[in-house]
Amino acid sequence: MPDLATDRLLLRRFTDADAGFLLDLHSRPAVMRWIGTGAVQTDPAQAAARAARYAALDHPVRGIWAIEDRDGGDLLGTLLLKDLPASAAPLAGDDPAPRDAPEEGETEIGWHLHPDAWGRGVATEAARRVLAHAAEGGLTRVLAVTNPENAPSQAVCRRIGMRPLGRTRGYYDKECALFRVDLP
Repeated sequence: MPDLATDRLLLRRFTDADAGFLLDLHSRPAVMRWIGTGAVQTDPAQAAARAARYAALDHPVRGIWAIEDRDGGDLLGTLLLKDLPASAAPLAGDDPAPRDAPEEGETEIGWHLHPDAWGRGVATEAARRVLAHAAEGGLTRVLAVTNPENAPSQAVCRRIGMRPLGRTRGYYDKECALFRVDLP
């Protein structure tokens, strides 16, 4: 998993030293309300295990990057390009989830930002860089799923060229807003 850079940001591999940041990020209800069950994380051991899992990822294209401010070195969040877990239940006939998934499954892009980084274009800048990396790595499409009420994340999806496909129950065993971008 290579480091990636933009004018303002360094997207780098997580290290064990980032556990404190992950604990802070995932202990905030304002962040977690949009992620999974919404449960906050308060256990330092869980944060350390998460940092170790992220640090161990070693795929040439997919990964979970730490978003770091290039000027001050502050961590701002995470950027994910990973396998998108399909729901266990079969899709309804009108569900917009792609039905022509390649054998390796779909790839998801996502971001979890610290509230101090909200509203500064960090997610958009980091996601654009990772989409360019995905295209360079041979991916032809990337999906994003958000909580249907998460308007700020959906705005990022649109800014990075993703188009809304509607609501789906095709992933994470819950209703999500689905976005897609076809890569050059």
